[in-house]
Amino acid sequence: MITTDTGEQPKLRAAAVIPILDERLSRKQVLREEETAGLVVALDADCVFVQTLFIRRPSPSHLFSSGHLDAIKQRLEAEECDLFVVDGELSPIQQRNLERSLGCKVIDRTGLILEIFGLRARTKAGRLQVETARLAYERSRLVRTWTHLERQRGGRGFISGPGETQIEADRRMIDNALIRLKKQLKEVERTRRVQRSSRSSNETPVVALVGYTNAGKSTLFNQLASSDVFAKDMPFATLDPTIRRFDLDKGIEAALVDTVGFITDLPTTLVEAFKGTLEESLQADLLLHVHDASSPDAEVQSEDVMQILESLEEMVDIPLPPIIDVWNKIDRLSADEKEILSRSRSSTEHGSDAVQISAITGEGMEELRAKAKSILFRDRREFILQTSADQGQIIAWLYAHGEVLAREDLEDDRNTVELRVRLGMKEVGQLERQFTSVEYCLNRV
Repeated sequence: MITTDTGEQPKLRAAAVIPILDERLSRKQVLREEETAGLVVALDADCVFVQTLFIRRPSPSHLFSSGHLDAIKQRLEAEECDLFVVDGELSPIQQRNLERSLGCKVIDRTGLILEIFGLRARTKAGRLQVETARLAYERSRLVRTWTHLERQRGGRGFISGPGETQIEADRRMIDNALIRLKKQLKEVERTRRVQRSSRSSNETPVVALVGYTNAGKSTLFNQLASSDVFAKDMPFATLDPTIRRFDLDKGIEAALVDTVGFITDLPTTLVEAFKGTLEESLQADLLLHVHDASSPDAEVQSEDVMQILESLEEMVDIPLPPIIDVWNKIDRLSADEKEILSRSRSSTEHGSDAVQISAITGEGMEELRAKAKSILFRDRREFILQTSADQGQIIAWLYAHGEVLAREDLEDDRNTVELRVRLGMKEVGQLERQFTSVEYCLNRV
């Protein structure tokens, strides 16, 4: 792991290079420079420079050509950098050789994201997941991590065969640690299932926020739930899932889940380790896919998020819930840009369920709540229920579990109360089971 700023030591000075291996990807890679710089800053390091390099013939040993390597080394030495980030994939051999040639610590995109996750994890579950992902990553890179790979002799004589190599011993040690961590993660997942079951038994609808990292999910979470979770304009500000109750409408509550942000080329080890956490999204009744409307790379980011969601759908065999496309940060757009965004979203796959908002100013929040409510309760139907005024228990239940549209106290000898309510078929079944001894009349409108 990388030692970062503790408040007493100066920050790491880091530089990054984005290698382009295919000219057709050049535009996408160039747009990633700002994101790469943000990732380096999220590591609590000073980002000295970010450079994009087109590599015609990748070197199997170093990735970069000798000319590029010399230029990088000179610049790293001139800037006194402690860390060099290759925003791409490095083989274990390439990573080891680059460290030897450049004389500083070298990590690739997967290593960088793992380091950030290690800094951000606060809960027990988060730390377990990060450690599991880190060990799985390190296991595949023992050739880089360990240089003391001399064979230990087996037996007592000089002609005995070689004993267990150091790399085999290290691999076994990591495997044992992974087995232990996975057992602990299963216990965490069991606890989460119990909590989900409790929410389900309470008939509380669940809304999950998903989206590209730094799209503003935590700020939206705070706006909806009147909460104060950590929100910052940086990648992976949120790592551990957070759940709060929020009001969809007067008397109607839902559970809101804030999850880890997605990113291009999210390491498969992280997807596997965080499967239990990410499953919270697929178990929700509604997804709010938060987009950064001000990002020039918004379309590509949206595609990356959907690809990850679809891969999760296959991994856990749970269909995706309904999705509302939430175009955030419209406070950064001009009036013309907002109009263009409105027209372009009208023809998208989720265009009919798209909302433009600003989680900072609160613009569009009422529309978002109304749309979420209409989707969550779209199977509800209107009923007229009549009961006597002294049956306060059933009346209170209807206010808590249904949507009371109107109430009229009839002037008759039974002091009848007539409620016009909107209920789902699930609530109707609960009503019939729970109040078998109460005299009431329920009719579909």
